[in-house]
Amino acid sequence: MIDQVVLEATGKFVEEIKKSNTFIEYNLQKEKLKRHPELFARVKEYRQQNFALQSGTQADELLDKLDAFEREYEKFREDPLVDDFLRAELAFCRMIQEINGRLMTELDFE
Repeated sequence: MIDQVVLEATGKFVEEIKKSNTFIEYNLQKEKLKRHPELFARVKEYRQQNFALQSGTQADELLDKLDAFEREYEKFREDPLVDDFLRAELAFCRMIQEINGRLMTELDFE
């Protein structure tokens, strides 16, 4: 069972993340995109295909397949609603990755 002090600190930490400009921008862009359900559905499909491609492709094929994928979705990515959301999502994901990396380093987790 998780220590109550850690749970409380985690709750406070989550609240601080929610106050960050990165998270606020991500939510703002997500809400703008959700006002266009068909476009939001296409973005979800794009993200799922991107994830499947990156997680299910051999390293020696990945670059070529990613290049083809990006060409296929180039026009789609030009839509400002799509691009703004994906940029905000990427910034948020990078922030979470950085936090996770710091936790692993500070806790000397191998």
